[in-house]
Amino acid sequence: MRHSRSCVVLLLLALLPAALAWSAPAAPPASMGELLDGGKQAASVTPYVRTLVGLSLLSFIPAALIAMTSFTRIVVTLSFLRHAIGMPETPPNVVLVTLAMFLTFFTMAPVFEQMHGQGLAPYLEGRIGTQQAIDGGLAPLKTFMQAHVRDADLQSVAELARKPLPEAGAEVPMQVLVPAFMLSELRAAFTAGFIIFLPFLLIDLIVAAVLMALGMMMVPPVSISLPLKVLLFVLIDGWSLLLRAIAGAYA
Repeated sequence: MRHSRSCVVLLLLALLPAALAWSAPAAPPASMGELLDGGKQAASVTPYVRTLVGLSLLSFIPAALIAMTSFTRIVVTLSFLRHAIGMPETPPNVVLVTLAMFLTFFTMAPVFEQMHGQGLAPYLEGRIGTQQAIDGGLAPLKTFMQAHVRDADLQSVAELARKPLPEAGAEVPMQVLVPAFMLSELRAAFTAGFIIFLPFLLIDLIVAAVLMALGMMMVPPVSISLPLKVLLFVLIDGWSLLLRAIAGAYA
């Protein structure tokens, strides 16, 4: 958790140059005439406006954490599980999001440690500057995304952005890497969701066939299949198996 907080601080530092550029005080007026013409009032108002815009840029930090980490795949996979069992509201959204958040910190711990060691720690010690801290801290995150992105998704995003892909082994631009990484994560989550659906779908089909064979066509199959699916999931220790499978995908 300490390295996770450090990663958040590092992402804040990544947006600091833009925030400081907006919030920097305006240049002093060139002459007394400009002061008399309202330059003094403009100089006193503009820094506050720039500070407001700069702080608004920091609101993109949650979006960056979602788009550049394993959070997307985890939360979508957990949502598929909830629908496969047949309980779209259980567990509640707040429980799934919290579980996905902590599992994200667990799977991203090695990356966060590298970001802390290469970017934030040297910056706090005064050994490197802000730009070097940003470049060094974001390098492990870029490496993580490049390791889990599909070449087909990179090609598709590059064609949409009309940007040529660099040569093999070269660094992919962030405006191409981030959306391509999200597409790859969504594809992996949907693949996992399909696999999760199969055993529960089989239970639904078996229950429906048995009820029809017994002539109990008026009994809703879900009223019998739902307890069976919950029982099966508990007996096989489904939560532990699922979380192990998700964490193993990033090992």
